[in-house]
Amino acid sequence: MHYHRIPHSSLEVSALGLGTMTFGEQNSEADAQAQLDYAVSQGVNLIDTAEMYPVPPRPETQGQTERFIGNWLAQRGGREKLIIASKVIGPARNNDSEIRPNQKLDRKNIRDALDASLKRLQTDYLDLYQVHWPQRSTNCFGQLGYRWDDKAPEITLLETLEALAECQRAGKIRYIGVSNETAWGVMRYLALAEKHDLPRIVTVQNPYSLLNRSFEVGLAEVSRYEGVMLLAYSCLAFGVLSGKYLHGAQPAKARNTLFSRFTRYSGEQAGKATAAYVALAQRHGLDPAQMALAFVRQQRFVGSTLLGATSLEQLKINLDSLDITLSDELLAELNAIHQVYTYPAP
Repeated sequence: MHYHRIPHSSLEVSALGLGTMTFGEQNSEADAQAQLDYAVSQGVNLIDTAEMYPVPPRPETQGQTERFIGNWLAQRGGREKLIIASKVIGPARNNDSEIRPNQKLDRKNIRDALDASLKRLQTDYLDLYQVHWPQRSTNCFGQLGYRWDDKAPEITLLETLEALAECQRAGKIRYIGVSNETAWGVMRYLALAEKHDLPRIVTVQNPYSLLNRSFEVGLAEVSRYEGVMLLAYSCLAFGVLSGKYLHGAQPAKARNTLFSRFTRYSGEQAGKATAAYVALAQRHGLDPAQMALAFVRQQRFVGSTLLGATSLEQLKINLDSLDITLSDELLAELNAIHQVYTYPAP
């Protein structure tokens, strides 16, 4: 395993991290513990979760992912060797994301969310605490067409940052990050931190894959000059880049088969792009999923590539992508496909 030092922090994260949003929905607690055991045995030290998980969110299962991880931590020990990251959700975007009444990214909500996460995870602190999505209305989760809103934000970024700073001073979190954020949002957080002597965000967790390279447009430059590294998620685009959904296939127990809400990477252009990427991998004798993960891992702005798996076998295949280094020639062929399907999915 390779490790990356996250700028402006003492965090050294594994090049491949473990995403856990299926724990408690598609994965049982026994499945979760097996995945955690294997990932750590292979050198993974970054475990990423969220108060909202598992996904799709349901009141009956909310928080179950953190509980599974907490039970595993209590049984296995070695907390100090791991980097545990969680997230506080932003305002409710639809009926199934309501966790607290009048959900906001203010002091009370952040404090309550963090304390609940720490209790479920059975730990006194988090290494990284992230804002899951912004308070303001902006483009994320595949949205396009920016909607101009003349209303002032109900909660400002400064209020959110001050609340996170209080949690850091209390020793409950070591570092802070954001997720599903824009270049403007990241730069604004950094400016506020400098102006008001508050902690700076050190990571941004956004989607990044062969089907969604939007991070490269503005945020990659922010990463380069400000040292805010990407924790890349959805690197297989909900599993689409493995090729398992090609030609209308609906494999049993797969996420897109089970849950109709996951349509972000299921459009016609995404299907054509995926077919081209899979064919390229096959011509080079590569597993399509491993090629897609290697592409993400080799980007210089990526601090860690988060892996999500619904089976231990799938996790093993994904972790083995660490052994693959894509040649300049193959990267050129990937970019040639990208030129044809530049934006197949947001």
